[in-house]
Amino acid sequence: MLGCALEDYGVYWPLFVLIFHAISPIPYFIAKRATYDSDATSSACRELAYFFTTGIVVSAFGFPVILARVAVIKWGACGLVLAGNAVIFLTIQGFYLVFGRGDDFSWEQW
Repeated sequence: MLGCALEDYGVYWPLFVLIFHAISPIPYFIAKRATYDSDATSSACRELAYFFTTGIVVSAFGFPVILARVAVIKWGACGLVLAGNAVIFLTIQGFYLVFGRGDDFSWEQW
């Protein structure tokens, strides 16, 4: 979180984005536990989980922009937080793409 740590910026409001990082996988975990038939192409529970996850991710990108717009943080800190968001959420998505297939190579065995 360079947007908080660098001396030029010096405010710690962007750290609240970490809450969005922590809660973003929760709807998917709940939906995966609640739906048992993996053969179905779509289910209402999964679609609702995707909707909530999308809302959380959009909020994580929107929060620093709002903070910068009202001059709570500087635009440079906002850019650093947005870059960090992209890295974190792409990492989470990559984790689910690699380990979420349900085959023998699964994170559940670790």
